Amino acid sequence: MTQKKLLAEILKENIVLLDGGTGSQYQLRGATEASELLNFTRPDIVKDVSRSYISAGSRIFTTNTFGCNRLKLEGSKYTTAETVKTAVALALEARGDRKDVLVALDIGPLGRMLQPVGDVTFEEAYDIFSEIVSAGAGADLVLCETMSDLLEIKAAVLAVKENSDLPVIASLTFEPSGRTFTGCTPAAAAITLQGLGVSAVGVNCSLGPKDLFGVLKEMSEVTQLPLMLKANAGLPDPVTNTYGLAPAEFAAQCRRFLDIGVKFFGGCCGTTPAHIKELARELRDAVPAVREVQAVTRVCSSSRVCDITRPRIIGERLNPTGKKDFKEALKAGDFDYIAARALEQVRAGADILDVNVGLPEIDERATMVRVVKMLAAVTDTPLQIDSTRADVIEAALRVYGGKAIVNSVNGETAVLERILPVVKKYGAAVIGLTLDADGIPPKAEARVAIAEKILDKCLSYGIPRGDVIIDCLTLTASAQQSAVLETLNAVEHITKELGLKTVLGVSNISFGLPERELLNSTFLTMALDRGLSLAIINPNSLAMTEAIRAHALLAGFDVNSAEFIAAHSGSKTFAAVRPNAEITVSEAIRSGLKTDAAKLTEKLLAEGMPPLDIVDNELVPTLDKIGLEYEKGKLFLPQLILSAETAGICFDVIKKAVARDGKTAEEKGTIVLATVRGDIHDIGKNIVKVLLDNYGYRVVDLGKDVPPSDIAAAVAKHDSTLVGLSALMTTTLPAMESTVKLLKQQSPHCRVMVGGAVLTHLYADMIGADYYGRDAKSAVDIAKAHFGK
Repeated sequence: MTQKKLLAEILKENIVLLDGGTGSQYQLRGATEASELLNFTRPDIVKDVSRSYISAGSRIFTTNTFGCNRLKLEGSKYTTAETVKTAVALALEARGDRKDVLVALDIGPLGRMLQPVGDVTFEEAYDIFSEIVSAGAGADLVLCETMSDLLEIKAAVLAVKENSDLPVIASLTFEPSGRTFTGCTPAAAAITLQGLGVSAVGVNCSLGPKDLFGVLKEMSEVTQLPLMLKANAGLPDPVTNTYGLAPAEFAAQCRRFLDIGVKFFGGCCGTTPAHIKELARELRDAVPAVREVQAVTRVCSSSRVCDITRPRIIGERLNPTGKKDFKEALKAGDFDYIAARALEQVRAGADILDVNVGLPEIDERATMVRVVKMLAAVTDTPLQIDSTRADVIEAALRVYGGKAIVNSVNGETAVLERILPVVKKYGAAVIGLTLDADGIPPKAEARVAIAEKILDKCLSYGIPRGDVIIDCLTLTASAQQSAVLETLNAVEHITKELGLKTVLGVSNISFGLPERELLNSTFLTMALDRGLSLAIINPNSLAMTEAIRAHALLAGFDVNSAEFIAAHSGSKTFAAVRPNAEITVSEAIRSGLKTDAAKLTEKLLAEGMPPLDIVDNELVPTLDKIGLEYEKGKLFLPQLILSAETAGICFDVIKKAVARDGKTAEEKGTIVLATVRGDIHDIGKNIVKVLLDNYGYRVVDLGKDVPPSDIAAAVAKHDSTLVGLSALMTTTLPAMESTVKLLKQQSPHCRVMVGGAVLTHLYADMIGADYYGRDAKSAVDIAKAHFGK
């Protein structure tokens, strides 16, 4: 029986039990080194833990490969392939004759962030995950888990899909806010991963069962995929190095998830075979609720879902057709200009952004990839990839962290067969144009017939009906006046009879006529009345956005007229941002427009503003405001990092200017950062470094797994008065305590701030740390208080 058939048989069961935590189990059996190395040094321990979970009732257990990637194994004498192959062999030995139990190849996060937050490219991440998959022969399925970046888990899933035929379960880890720390929502994760063809989706780590209910409930409302829960045994206590939930309480809290249809149950940090055994007892004969998920057309970025249950605006301005300045920006590689045009549309009310970079003078594929990556960094608005080339579309969909729309295909069989496989592979929605080799039919009936052909072809490729959107094609009224009503008739028929969403490029209607905005808005209103779902318009046109806003009120989409009242009461502005040349340094920093921010800083210096005034009155206040929005959950890590990096470029401009004048830039202070000995996780520390760098501090980054003596030596060498220590694992907290003790002995003048997911303020006080930083922003606040600037 193949792996897929084995998993299919297990999926027929009501409840499937997974395993629990492994790292702490290894340590209880005497392990003292990194888990992955135990595959070579203590295989007996690895097999014993696996067998204990099988005995407890696990139907699926994981290989000891969570940290087996070339980044985390750097410096080890073992390669990724050697480690993974050995781990899989041990798992198969542990399973023995239990053929009803499946082995899951465990793939964890890289330990470094992908661009734009980090320095790892999507392509590098894919290659790293592919090494793991290629070495994992013998496993029955793959579990991609504990990831917080939707783009990272997408890279992992694609690596599995393209390098094996193994089924894959995808799981992310969420914060108490209900989002991952990169801002990904549960709904966006479920929608995107379902499109990529995973077998199940879920959540693991970070929190206990009670705190993860809302996350899985949100997933349950947007996907029919089986759901998985692998919660922690409550929250860790760094003082006792234990977790809060005993097996019976843990299992009792998990039972509630049956109500939202969860099928896979296991445990993460702090859970033991006893927890799994208690789960087996608690869930014996249990039946998850049957979910009825409403079929809704949805697209998303990683942090925003756009339900097309009401008319939505697609911004049309990222397109070189008829736009001289945009063409020049594409040819010159002026991506700040493109970003500014995107932000204008979003602030004016665009729900989705159409992206077209088709110019014969440029490399369309490379430019599209770069623009998509840039837009994902500066806005959370979902994208519509607009190209006729399958390679361009695939390249864009591959690096997009979300579910996009593809614009477009038409009724020609060759076009459908070229583009639709790409749409299906990446789980995108697709626009079908009602034209074929004979052109655009003059009558509505013929356009509807083409729409039916497109729909049938999409369904044959496995593209859901809800992901098919039909463009009935707007013809110019000045040349083909009779076609206006035919287009509207086609919209109505396709909406009502085929049940499909429709889209129109509205402004085509008025070419060659006076009072274009009047004609555009009138035609838009007529189309909305016929059932139009998506309007491709210039959202900076007030008449157009107001027509959609008024329609939303009158058609009942705007409940209690709240949006209309807000738009016209001054409580919310829908006006576009000022032209790019007029934005301030602060606006450029907030939007991540690095080139503009640098130019504007140079302009202020040229106008005679003192460098320190620029720092004190522009840069730092802007970063402080952004940091406050981050703390309140109004923006998320990618935006925070991008703004900090943009401010850092401004700081560099100022430093160079000061140096040209023969002066020395003010040094705010030197900070030594390190992840403590035994801990190979440094994502949090790296984020702290970026923020401190860009607030103007000198940061000495010692890396990860750093012995206390090395940290103390660095403090002495650089005469630092502030040290930042990071730890993610409860097992490495003793190393943090010993480091603090050594620093207090050798450098009593130095103050220590500590942080990490497993720390608390109480524990920081207990080990003698001077400051506790709950996140990267608080580390900046500590530095400002410590240095007084």
